[in-house]
Amino acid sequence: MVNSNYSNIVYWLGDSLYLNITNRCSNRCYFCFRHYWNGIAGFNLKLREEPDPKRVIEDLKKHISRRRWVEVVFCGFGEPTVRLDCILEVARWIKRHYPGIRIRLDTNGHGLLLNPGRDVVRELKDAGVDAVSVSLNGHDEETYNKVCRPDFKDAYKSILEFIKRAKNESLDVEVTAVRIPEIDILKVHDLAANLGVKFRVREFIPCFY
Repeated sequence: MVNSNYSNIVYWLGDSLYLNITNRCSNRCYFCFRHYWNGIAGFNLKLREEPDPKRVIEDLKKHISRRRWVEVVFCGFGEPTVRLDCILEVARWIKRHYPGIRIRLDTNGHGLLLNPGRDVVRELKDAGVDAVSVSLNGHDEETYNKVCRPDFKDAYKSILEFIKRAKNESLDVEVTAVRIPEIDILKVHDLAANLGVKFRVREFIPCFY
């Protein structure tokens, strides 16, 4: 059961350590379980306030040496690139003190729109981010807008640009899509193949039982 009295900045699933740095998101995906749940696997991901980078690092210090983690992942109940500078500072700290740990960013791909005028992907690469997993929940722009209800008009085009830039920066890029009726999974798979990146299906997590 999720503890509603304590908000988790750091949580873990399997061999991966996750960082929950914001609850803000530029999408309002109808299927997102954060609209109905407070967390996952016993962790409460509803933040009372956004932690500053120093707080994230302090919490990270408590857990990162406890076992041999495969990776640290920026992924919580929001879109991490809303707080790009926090990602960069924490990623640099991880690479400085634990250079062997892989750093992954799970993102909706809106980073370019959320941080106009910045070379977001290059900054992520330079800070030590090794991989990005991009949620592309739509086989075309119309479907994406219907399913994800983004804040930005040109979100779909910007996501594709983000993916291309990440590949060009030699990041390990994966595109994912949730298996729901509106999305043609095969078409998203083919789109990822045409972009030269990996693809993974995410199974839909029902909000009600």
